[in-house]
Amino acid sequence: MVYSITGNPTKPNLWAPLSELVHRLLDDGLDFVLHEPIADGLAERDLVDDAICRDHAVRDIAEAGDLIFSFGGDGTLLRTAHLTGPNDTPLLGVNIGRLGFLADIEIDRIHDALDALEAGDYDVEERLVLEATSDSPPAFDTEWAVNEFALDRSGAAGLIEIEVVVNGTPLNTYWADGLIIATPTGSTAYSLSTGGPIIAPGVEAVILTPIAPHTLTVRPIVLPADVTITCRVLENDQPYVFAADGRSTMFEEHAIRFTVERAAHTVNLVKLPGQHFFHTLRSKLMWGVRRSDGG
Repeated sequence: MVYSITGNPTKPNLWAPLSELVHRLLDDGLDFVLHEPIADGLAERDLVDDAICRDHAVRDIAEAGDLIFSFGGDGTLLRTAHLTGPNDTPLLGVNIGRLGFLADIEIDRIHDALDALEAGDYDVEERLVLEATSDSPPAFDTEWAVNEFALDRSGAAGLIEIEVVVNGTPLNTYWADGLIIATPTGSTAYSLSTGGPIIAPGVEAVILTPIAPHTLTVRPIVLPADVTITCRVLENDQPYVFAADGRSTMFEEHAIRFTVERAAHTVNLVKLPGQHFFHTLRSKLMWGVRRSDGG
């Protein structure tokens, strides 16, 4: 197996454990490549020999390895997924961030993770991905999302009016700050923060979660994964954004139809022994933890 290694070079606590992993791979005679910014960072800090970094550096990690280590947080793992494009290379997220629903291997378990990988003791989860098209320019920054698409007001005061049609049948016209169209993977991200439900990763579903709706009876709704969702922001005097996994494109023109459907590809995440979605919920959201008041 060839391991590809990437990460978030802006995180100061990235470099020491990353260099330990590289030296472990060298000592064990295992094949690996380093994303060019990571190779440069290791060499500049004298953590790995410059010649070794040059020999293992690649610009395109998508085509260079059989499995990709992504060091950072959930945002880094999402960027890695988009960097590699629509392919089936498994991703292993190593958490050096704060929460880590996607990057759920903690940094101090990286050597245990490598042992499991070399023993073939791991699974690969296929995560549902959404794709979007529109009937008008400008082009999106990205046309597919692992977590969610969001139609959102651009920061200007006032709500936006979003008409939503599902499989050709009108669902609702939302008067709100915006609307999130999320995957089960994205149910613990932006959608959760705005009151959406948590959906287990294996569920075939799409979630529509309004952002601060004007009418309190408007609630999130869970739809089958294979629906076609068409949205358009009705006429008003303010711009709005269409965002994919946090990457936003500004629109001035109204009545543009955005169509969201299930993508043909998936994003594949590596899961090691002992990892389970329920464990992640308990540890990250502190489910079941009782507060001690000292009484």
